[in-house]
Amino acid sequence: MYSIDEDLRVRLGTELATKRQEHADLDAAIHALTTSGAADQMTVQRLKKKKLGLKDRIVELEKILLPDIIA
Repeated sequence: MYSIDEDLRVRLGTELATKRQEHADLDAAIHALTTSGAADQMTVQRLKKKKLGLKDRIVELEKILLPDIIA
């Protein structure tokens, strides 16, 4: 289990909020592109890959900030 100081916890919390917003923004962009038919598949796939990377980082940050407490 991680033991982190308050300053690091704040910085990681800020990063988590930023990554969640970026993830939501990418989701909206992908949706807009796919429904408009204006984007090519390569662009959509690139955005989806970036979105997946963001999701992975979000999960990492959540594990650090919100560790499972098993007694």
